[in-house]
Amino acid sequence: MATQSSRSAARAMLSPTVILLLIWMIVPLAMTIWFSLQRYNLLYPDRTGFNDFGNYTRFVLSPAFGGAVVNTLILVIGVLVITVVLGILIALLIDQPIWGQGIVRILVISPFFIMPPVAALIWKNMFMNPTNGLFAEAAKVIGLSPYDFLGQAPLTSIILIVAWQWLPFATLILLTALQSLSSEELEAAEMDGANALKRFWYIMLPHLARAITVVVLIQTIFLLGIFGEILVTTNGGPGTSSTTLPYLIYKEALLDFDVGTAAAGGVVAVILANIVAFFLMRAIGKNLDA
Repeated sequence: MATQSSRSAARAMLSPTVILLLIWMIVPLAMTIWFSLQRYNLLYPDRTGFNDFGNYTRFVLSPAFGGAVVNTLILVIGVLVITVVLGILIALLIDQPIWGQGIVRILVISPFFIMPPVAALIWKNMFMNPTNGLFAEAAKVIGLSPYDFLGQAPLTSIILIVAWQWLPFATLILLTALQSLSSEELEAAEMDGANALKRFWYIMLPHLARAITVVVLIQTIFLLGIFGEILVTTNGGPGTSSTTLPYLIYKEALLDFDVGTAAAGGVVAVILANIVAFFLMRAIGKNLDA
């Protein structure tokens, strides 16, 4: 009886939090679905009414939709590849006993504490500016013409900016996993004649597999919603070359004032994100069970 009473008391104490969480999630989703079925443009407030699935059709069949989906996938995959590969290399480096190891680790993780729009502005004005940015000045010193990164390679530039922000996170997760590896196992492999490359490939990398899957899962969830970096650097341009799904939804809502189509785009983005998460979770589940 005491156990049953304790469980009932625990449920009673948790229920307000659960109810508030459900309201916080369900109400915005329900409103988004409702607006997605309405003809609702802020420029024409008198032309409202039920629009069936017209907003979904308009959003999906828009010329920018296919490119936005492709750009979103390229952004996510590009950042994941850079952060995982460099994260492993940096983790291996700072795991070595070097002078000032604590300071080096603080410097490595410091970009993660900078707000995304601020980081994007720093890269845009201080590094990638084709007139007086550091990269332009370095090009002039060696006799090359300055390169307009955001104008000529906008999506690649955004990938580099976002990867720079997320690299500390990947490095910390991978470094933690690396430090849990038994040194005795590495010493035994070294005594058996395995060189550094073989020790990394056959011992360290399999040991890091679960940490890599955690990095991929968490970063993918956040990278699908990247928006601030695009807004303050390229505004989705030139043209739509750096437009992703979140930015396309922003454009429909706050630049074209079409709330109905933007809401439909939000629902489509949620569906696509859940599809990606489903397959990603299945792949990670198989990896963890192996």
